[in-house]
Amino acid sequence: ANDRDYNERFKLLLFFICVISPQDNRIKTAKYNVFTFLPINLFEQFQRFANAYFLVLLILQLIPEISSLSWFTTIVPLVLVLAITAVKDATDDYVRIYSCPIHLAHTILSISSLCCLQADLLLLSSSEPYGLCYIETEVICEPPNNKLDKFTGTLYWKDNKYPLDNEKMLLRGCVLRNTEWCFGLVIFAGLQTKLMQNCGRTTFKRTSIDKLMNTLVLWIFGFLICMGIILAIGNTIWEQKVGSNFWEYLQWKELTINAVFSGFLTFWSYVIILNTVVPISLYVSVEVLRLGHSYFINWDRRMYYSRKDTPAEARTTTLNEELGQVEFIFSDKTGTLTQNIMVFNKCSINGKTYGTLEHFLLYIHTYRQVGIFIDGCKTPCVDFSFNPLMDRKFRFHDSSLVEAIKLEEPLVQEFFRLLALCHTVMPEERNEGELVYQAQSPDEGALVTAARNFGFVFRSRTPETITLYEMGQAVTYQLLAILDFNNVRKRMSVIVRNPKGQLKLYSKGADTILFDRLDPSNEELMFTTSEHLNEFAGEGLRTLALVYKDLDEDVFDEWMKKLLFASTTLENREEKLGALYEEIEQGMLLLGATAIEDKLQEGVPETIACLTLANIKIWVLTGDKLETAMNIGYSCNILRDDMNEVFIISGHTMLEVQQELRENRRTQQRQNQFVCCYLKAHALEADLEQILVDVACLCKTVICCRVTPLQKALVVELIKRHKRAVTLAIGDGANDVSMIKTAHIGVGISGQEGMQAVLASDYSFAQFRYLQRLLLVHGRWSYHRMCNFLCYFFYKNFAFTLVHFWYGFLCGFSAQTVYDQWFITLFNIVYTSLPVLAMGLFDQDVNEQYSLRYPNLYRPGQLNQLFNKRKFFTCTLQGVCTSFILFFISYGAFMTAVRDDGAHISDQQAFAVTIATSLVIVSSVQIGLDTNYWTAVNHFFIWGSLAVYFAILFAMHSDGIFTIFPNQFPFIGTARNSLNQKIVWLVILLTTVVCIMPMVAVRFIKADLYPTQTAKQATRRQGPQEQNLRRVRRTSSRRSAYAFAHQQGYGELITSGKNMKVPTSSTSTYPLSSPARGPIGTRSVTDTTRDQTETNSSGFRRESDQNQEVTVEDLEAR
Repeated sequence: ANDRDYNERFKLLLFFICVISPQDNRIKTAKYNVFTFLPINLFEQFQRFANAYFLVLLILQLIPEISSLSWFTTIVPLVLVLAITAVKDATDDYVRIYSCPIHLAHTILSISSLCCLQADLLLLSSSEPYGLCYIETEVICEPPNNKLDKFTGTLYWKDNKYPLDNEKMLLRGCVLRNTEWCFGLVIFAGLQTKLMQNCGRTTFKRTSIDKLMNTLVLWIFGFLICMGIILAIGNTIWEQKVGSNFWEYLQWKELTINAVFSGFLTFWSYVIILNTVVPISLYVSVEVLRLGHSYFINWDRRMYYSRKDTPAEARTTTLNEELGQVEFIFSDKTGTLTQNIMVFNKCSINGKTYGTLEHFLLYIHTYRQVGIFIDGCKTPCVDFSFNPLMDRKFRFHDSSLVEAIKLEEPLVQEFFRLLALCHTVMPEERNEGELVYQAQSPDEGALVTAARNFGFVFRSRTPETITLYEMGQAVTYQLLAILDFNNVRKRMSVIVRNPKGQLKLYSKGADTILFDRLDPSNEELMFTTSEHLNEFAGEGLRTLALVYKDLDEDVFDEWMKKLLFASTTLENREEKLGALYEEIEQGMLLLGATAIEDKLQEGVPETIACLTLANIKIWVLTGDKLETAMNIGYSCNILRDDMNEVFIISGHTMLEVQQELRENRRTQQRQNQFVCCYLKAHALEADLEQILVDVACLCKTVICCRVTPLQKALVVELIKRHKRAVTLAIGDGANDVSMIKTAHIGVGISGQEGMQAVLASDYSFAQFRYLQRLLLVHGRWSYHRMCNFLCYFFYKNFAFTLVHFWYGFLCGFSAQTVYDQWFITLFNIVYTSLPVLAMGLFDQDVNEQYSLRYPNLYRPGQLNQLFNKRKFFTCTLQGVCTSFILFFISYGAFMTAVRDDGAHISDQQAFAVTIATSLVIVSSVQIGLDTNYWTAVNHFFIWGSLAVYFAILFAMHSDGIFTIFPNQFPFIGTARNSLNQKIVWLVILLTTVVCIMPMVAVRFIKADLYPTQTAKQATRRQGPQEQNLRRVRRTSSRRSAYAFAHQQGYGELITSGKNMKVPTSSTSTYPLSSPARGPIGTRSVTDTTRDQTETNSSGFRRESDQNQEVTVEDLEAR
């Protein structure tokens, strides 16, 4: 399978035996298609009780015996609601239609470098020798489910069968790295790929306010039924005592001459008349508000990333107010918090520090925003022009180190010589002097690049030699042994022979490990270097200690014999090798330490600090190692040294995990502690869920390491189920799709890992720092506006509708309406719709600067204080009282009122016009009181709605409209004759004052006795909490960051020569002290599997006795 000449003729004839049927590779991320849109969307919409209720109501209105209103009073708003919602849902779903399909040619694909794989492939061959292929993300899986452990299969080729395992698979979502091309056979495509098996289904997300509204609508419906029953009973009694006297004069059918049956019909009649208490127009208004809030997010220039021309995008319009209630954020690490870029910033050599951060940030307090960051004391960049092989992108800001190199200080030179020799990097030189380093971890690449720029250029390597260009001179070292890295050793060493014949051992690793193996003569230097390491760690840098040792020839020969024997033993090979490594790595001399900055995305620490002040708990879910996650946690202010307790869940069995959790819950202090969860599958067992949630939620921060995509979703689901808190998941890769879909709100970052996270998300933008503005500004405003809107909407609907209830007691419970049917139809749609929409779209209790300056203003949304069941009862009670005042003040006045000419004024239509006018004015005044932020739009809509009401009122009672539609508008001049009377305006004025003044008084008293969070913050004279937003400098703890992204197995891979390219003309001219092991031949799939030390498709050795989960994120840091 690895014969390149054969492959280039494109005559591969392969047959793969598999029980999986061929799949279309299109990934559907949409909920609908052309055929399913209408039924599915209508089904979802009629899950809202109000919509289903109004459909039943429409059917009832078609029965003339019980309906006193025309059917159009219900069908018009119902159709409007369904249509607007359907258009919105179709728009939301349009962006999710389908991902671009990959075109399969006879199921064999040719993949080029940097190409993102779109199917699960069996690696057939690649441009690398021995078929090695490096991928950006290592994924080991089994088909075709969501497990990510293994793959089994069989390849039939020329009457032979070859076993296939996970080492030969490349999965969808991986990016081909360091390999020019490869051929792969498609095993799984589309929804059968392992990535999509881990993604879960696209679900219909609904906000907590949506769910509460459904409950409240049920309560309102129950209240409506109660009112209907009361009025029906009243009608039955009235018919028996009074109405029966008039039956003989009424030409009723025989069936209807019955008091009980009359009450039954009256019940349904009042259900229809009072239907507006169940607000169908509410849903139309809510959808319009959400759409507007979504556009505000899309149009926010402060969330626009100009470098990539990427604006923020609200990919759904149904979750905006939920953004103001988030309590838990679940974040990916690589690509979300970090840029995955390592930069060599500082170092300590022989007790002297070199280098400075490119710039440091000073926090400047302003009243316009949370903070402004400016560059201070920026030092000039070092000039590396003396080195023709320098990396032009490398930056360093301390020229004294270059001067020490030029002065040939031996320890400084030895320092960079170590960095150039002790690594597993592979060089690639396509053109003369154009070096490209292929490193398995970004730490390694940063260190070798630093050595390159300071004059120690790693130029080429063979399995037995390493060639450097030291200050322009070619020097070749014989590579005798690589003492590989692993999680226990936390260090890597190489043994080389220099051209002078001297044996050298160079080692780099965690200072806590290497300092225990130093020669006693280095004690003073160790203390000095430790202080430097503390400084580096305090700045959030990834530290690394460097040591070396001169070896005696005889001692080394004896040690090599032991090593060869141990490497061939079958029992306890790893333990014996580890003991030999430990034996020779003693009595070493300290050279110094390095400090690498893992580049965070811009503004990440400040964003996390601000969100923490908003009482939002941030959990990091990553597939990386524990050390990697902890280091990033300190860098971005998730973790701080003032947190007094560290608790790591590291048990390997369910009983061990359970014991750890119980001990922590019983003994540990709860304040200022954080949990760092090294999650095994046992921690998510059903029996441990509750105790895990209890312990984790008592902590400030939780970090879950080595978790699979499915486990990420399980952690999110755990909090959703047990805490009933609003969750937000944010990520940038395909491996984050599962948790993005599971969380209440999913946010995708359009980064370097494709668009699958964005396509599955509800909101997307380019940088993590925009999350602060999304939540504290847009989310908080949306929640505030929606709550005020709902309170006002329920108030005005109760005030509008219950007038009919009071009137029922005075009209013989005859189901006669107070208002005419046109006013009933237009009140919610025309007369009061635009002012409340303007408030719901533009209202602000504080501006965006204060929202960011005082993050604790976000707290009311988390506590659900602005709209809940209590608030609902308060606003509905106000509406009931308003309706009572509206009706009985007008009724009392009209009992004895006369016109200016002495004629009686109390006809039913004049009474209706007076109450309707009072209602519109009271509603307008009330919304004026509820509005915190007045704009020209608010003024226009409020005054305009009043003008439209009077214009329509006079038009409907005009001679002209009667001439055109005499049956529909029979009351000529009623408005004119009523509103030209002083008594009518006095009634309207009195009604308005009596309705509004008590509420004004209550608000004044409440503001004084029970001020809101906003009012409390406004009265404080202290400045913003800038001291809490500053990064905490760590001065006492040291956390070596050696090769947090490093993997075991590369040392043996290099010495085996399997990843060495055949020398080309550009590299063959460089001197080598010893030849390579010989030409590299071809190799079949079965040869690869027969090695005692196996190498998987990404070039990493897989130890058979190492039972370690390898997840989608294992290689993200590379």
